[in-house]
Amino acid sequence: MHDYYNLYYIEMRLILTTIITALAVISCNSADKSVAENHNYMWFDCEANYATLSHPDSIQFYLAKCKDLGFGNVVVDVKSIMGEVLYDSEIAPYMGDWEGVERPRDYDMLGYFIEYGHEMGLKVFGSLNVFAGGHNYFDRGVVYMDKAAWQSICYHNGKLTPISEIKSNYNCMMNPSNPEVQEYQIEILKEFARKYPEVDGLIFDRVRYDGITADFSELSKKQFEEYAGVTVENFPEDILSWYDENGKLRDSWVPGKHGKKWIEWRATVIHDFVVKAHEALKEINPDLIIGDYTGAWYPTYWQLGVNWASKDYDPYQVPQYQAWATEDYHKTGYAEMLDIYMTGLYYTLITKDDVDKATGVVGQRSEAGMDNSLTYCYSVEGGAEIAKEITKGVVPVIGSIYVEQYLGDFTPFGPAVTQALKSTDGVMIFDIVHLNKHKLWDELEQAMKNAEN
Repeated sequence: MHDYYNLYYIEMRLILTTIITALAVISCNSADKSVAENHNYMWFDCEANYATLSHPDSIQFYLAKCKDLGFGNVVVDVKSIMGEVLYDSEIAPYMGDWEGVERPRDYDMLGYFIEYGHEMGLKVFGSLNVFAGGHNYFDRGVVYMDKAAWQSICYHNGKLTPISEIKSNYNCMMNPSNPEVQEYQIEILKEFARKYPEVDGLIFDRVRYDGITADFSELSKKQFEEYAGVTVENFPEDILSWYDENGKLRDSWVPGKHGKKWIEWRATVIHDFVVKAHEALKEINPDLIIGDYTGAWYPTYWQLGVNWASKDYDPYQVPQYQAWATEDYHKTGYAEMLDIYMTGLYYTLITKDDVDKATGVVGQRSEAGMDNSLTYCYSVEGGAEIAKEITKGVVPVIGSIYVEQYLGDFTPFGPAVTQALKSTDGVMIFDIVHLNKHKLWDELEQAMKNAEN
């Protein structure tokens, strides 16, 4: 009898141990899943937040605030549109001052983000503006230094013009197809990955052309001719024309006879760069989460040379896209190269029903590649729907909201955040500076709670 009770006791202990272990595993898995599925990102722009982020205690304060609201991730700009970086680099110039505020070269802003963020259980991402090289409003950046030859040549209002001379455009972009530009940017990305092995991820920004009018350099002409197997006899008019048959300047451009192939080639340039960058970064840190931000307006985003769709999405099969998509355009899709995709739902209209009720263009349409059409694409709900459709489930889609899209009337801001959370896999807020400036923290908190209901 004594042996029986001993055996029974041992068996019960084994059973209880098994149950407790199983519950612990379930609990851990649930916790891991919760962290993995927190795709809420707060963005910290490097220029707008330069003064604030020059103090470690401010970094700690805002990280805690983001954590309290339910954000599991922060994105920190570490390479500005000027091509200057906010860490000690041996390749790119250091951004040691902005608007009268100075930082010493050894001030490790991202290091503080990683230290404090990880203590709080947050994931920290660095963001790098890849093909941007200058700020035309300040005549500042690498294209104003020793990289002038790398800037885009734009076919602007019928004239070939260096982008640094187009002062209506603040963003001085480089030519993405230039092999020297690509190699330079890859080396910066690799240096960043080696310098910050503890960073959770990296977000590409401005991995694109400036717009449909760029780049029309002689280099691009030669590269396209080799790609397409043609000789462009009338350049750039055979690609993109500003003049009518009488030689009169038009109000807007029209595609030339090689226009569609040119569009395909430019998308191939960006695709191949993303693949190259992905491979280089993963070789250094296989665990690095690689993400990308683009605008959500896919029907016109081809103007920027970017196809952020899955390679299995074929726009040529969509009748309204055949005006610009070739039969091979789908091969330029690069969603499979991403671990996270942030899509810019920078729209005033929230739902598709709002579009149906609208009687004209609503809200600012100032982002590169946008047009003035009144379609479902230009609503938070509709744009998210398209993004989910064309990425084919190969990457989490993060609905991104630009706070100052609602400047003048912030009433739609909360509903936009709620809609993005409901329609995509998470939300990215651009930018924290606008939340402070316009005192919208309470609205953001309520919007995130509304999405849970």
